[in-house]
Amino acid sequence: MIVGEVVGSLWATRKDEKLNGLTFLVVKPHSYDENTSKECFVAADHAGAGIGDTVLVTKGSAARSSMKDQNVPIDAVIVGIVDSLEMNDE
Repeated sequence: MIVGEVVGSLWATRKDEKLNGLTFLVVKPHSYDENTSKECFVAADHAGAGIGDTVLVTKGSAARSSMKDQNVPIDAVIVGIVDSLEMNDE
């Protein structure tokens, strides 16, 4: 799973009909060292997240398994909103 921050939202009026009713948010993965830069990606939202929220994202087949219809063409789903994150400084 990936921890990231919601940095934007995406609207698409023309899309596969299986995507109708889903909310799409742009997520920037957290980088835990100075040398790593991660690119933003789009994820369907199942947790009611908003811009600025720290979220937990699952990708790939695990993302599809969280959907009612596992034939939905997605590869990333926001499955939780992070309340707190504690890390060792080492």
